[in-house]
Amino acid sequence: MPHAPDTTPSVHLRVPTDEDASAWHRVFADPEVMEFHGGRPAEYSVYEELTARQRRHDAELGHCLWTVLDDAGEVLGFTGAQPWPHESFGPVGEIEIGWRLGRAAWGHGYATAAARTTLERIRALGVREVVAMINTRNARSVAVAVRLGMRQAETYTSPVTGQEAYCFRLEL
Repeated sequence: MPHAPDTTPSVHLRVPTDEDASAWHRVFADPEVMEFHGGRPAEYSVYEELTARQRRHDAELGHCLWTVLDDAGEVLGFTGAQPWPHESFGPVGEIEIGWRLGRAAWGHGYATAAARTTLERIRALGVREVVAMINTRNARSVAVAVRLGMRQAETYTSPVTGQEAYCFRLEL
């Protein structure tokens, strides 16, 4: 029986640049992409701050939310790991992995491929466990977490939005 070709897409991750703030703003300027992240596109300044914070995380921790590129060098979105950013709820003190891709990149395996690369990188840094907080209605992201071998653990309700999120966990 012939071997099926590998359908895992090739992805490249880089520390976000100043220019990536503009690229993220562009690829995430879709209400469908932002459905579980506030429901509407964020201002450009949000991405300027986010990319700057990720550069600091990379310099200080060795990991961040990296920009995801395809083989042609097009920005697809981001994936990576960062300390859980909230102190009032959720998995406080833990390392969260996450991913967000522009609509054109959905359904091609990019999120899973990029998240697997993230897991390899943070495992090499000695991180022992990660979490992923996913809105309970976000079936696409739940599917990525399951493909990564994560297990659903706690459920949290955001004090800001009132929305529920699953906390998935994975020991590395």
